[in-house]
Amino acid sequence: MALLTEEDVRRMSDNGARGPVVVNRGEVLTPGARDWLRAHKVEVVYPQGESPEHAPGAPAPAKYQTLFGAALNNKPEHMTHLRGNTLVFKNHPRIAFRGWIDALEAELLLAQQAAAGEGLTALADELGEALAFTRRFIRCDVLDEPVGPIHLCGYTAEQLREVSHYPDKHLGQPHFLPSCTDAHALLAVNRARTVARQTELAAYAAFRDADGGVTRDDIIQGLNRLSSLLWILMCKCKGGHYVHA
Repeated sequence: MALLTEEDVRRMSDNGARGPVVVNRGEVLTPGARDWLRAHKVEVVYPQGESPEHAPGAPAPAKYQTLFGAALNNKPEHMTHLRGNTLVFKNHPRIAFRGWIDALEAELLLAQQAAAGEGLTALADELGEALAFTRRFIRCDVLDEPVGPIHLCGYTAEQLREVSHYPDKHLGQPHFLPSCTDAHALLAVNRARTVARQTELAAYAAFRDADGGVTRDDIIQGLNRLSSLLWILMCKCKGGHYVHA
């Protein structure tokens, strides 16, 4: 019996743009594929009659499914959940991306702690907003939800790009190279910024298709603008925009 995975039905429906998806005799939709089809309202047709997984006498479905067609009742230690009961190897690009999100959250928390410790309350609050934005990415990935319009610390996506490119014009602070003499909070924000850039690269690896395009450009743009925001916060810190409490 052949399993039709989420990747299969995405391809068969042109990523949800057309339908129906035809499930022939001897083919079974994985739970992840059924969930994706239901979420994208793509019709499913069984030309041979009743769905095989619901036919009388059919064996009970396995507890876990994999992207390569295996059905498992026990989760191997070298595999983890991609979505629902779909398992992938732990070095799958989507899992690596989620690991970078976790690392980014940790760095933002440390930067926020450093800012609060130096009495930079406004900077700590802005880093809190950046952290809340970062925590949305896992949900957007797992539930296939859009990131939505970007509005961070009073900046739109377009403004984040503009101000980060021309901080001298907008903040009165030219581009600079961080130094060991800079404040700990500034250096902590810089470290978080570098992790944000690495996370953006991981997102491209996770959501790149066979032709080099991407399926989640909203996530990639969101991470790009997040690193722009962190550079803006560094420039504001360097330029004395924050008042110590």
